[in-house]
Amino acid sequence: MASIGQIVNPTSGSDALSRARQRAALVPDCLVEAQRIANTVIAGWHGRRKRGIGENFWQFRPYSDGESLARIDWRRSARDDHTYIRDHEWEAAHTIWLWADMSPSMMYKSTFGHVSKESRALVIMLALAEILARSGERIGCPGIMEPISARNAAERLATALMHTPLTGGLPQTAMIRGWSDVVLIGDFLDDSDSIMARLGPLARRGLRGHVVEIADPAEETFPYTGRTEFTDPETGERLVAGRAETIREDYQRAYLARRHSLGESLRQLGWAFVTHRTDHLASEALVAVHTHLSGMPTKATHGGQL
Repeated sequence: MASIGQIVNPTSGSDALSRARQRAALVPDCLVEAQRIANTVIAGWHGRRKRGIGENFWQFRPYSDGESLARIDWRRSARDDHTYIRDHEWEAAHTIWLWADMSPSMMYKSTFGHVSKESRALVIMLALAEILARSGERIGCPGIMEPISARNAAERLATALMHTPLTGGLPQTAMIRGWSDVVLIGDFLDDSDSIMARLGPLARRGLRGHVVEIADPAEETFPYTGRTEFTDPETGERLVAGRAETIREDYQRAYLARRHSLGESLRQLGWAFVTHRTDHLASEALVAVHTHLSGMPTKATHGGQL
């Protein structure tokens, strides 16, 4: 039967160097796509829900002796016998760390997916950087770019990605301080216990986390039939199934159990968990993550489950 999936642009020889060049060639297109998607999503950051200097109204509250008379809202005060202050939201810049997994497994693309998992992860990360930068937030990428507050943060992150040695697995996080947000984007195919062993300490340090699992449709549905050879993109190990359809139910059960276990463990930490398939629009995952970053509740939807 015809191949259902493949590793995008397979290389030989100096694999690390070749893949680094491929990623550098991929990033500019991903940046253009990310900017297009960002323009379709409502930009703007919901305030910190603290009183302070900002443009957005937060609340009216009674006037207290000693406060500036300039802050009195005379229109609201005229409605009854009390004098009211008009408070605004505090909109100080916040630090958000963005990271996308560049492991070999992320290069997979089946005939059912629109793009590779790697491409979709990069687009979501750069689109988030674009929206957050417009809102005045500080954007960083662990081991790749220190946090910056700049309108062109997405472009600078893309440039840094093009010139950074290729690495896989979860990022180093020693440089991330508490009271920040971290967005992790990858396929997270390792067992949930090993993943949580890395993420648990981050939550205990005060970080607010948002995990985006990128999945190819074939990884969920397992559409293989007949004699099929599977290759582990990380190790090169091969497995031949004489009749692949006979193991479909067991595979799907194990795949979904891993996702459920990871999602429940993350929710216990107070972290958000989003699943996204590459046959869905990237904007779905972008909206779901940005909504959680803004502190707003959202309902679970496939392609953006929380």
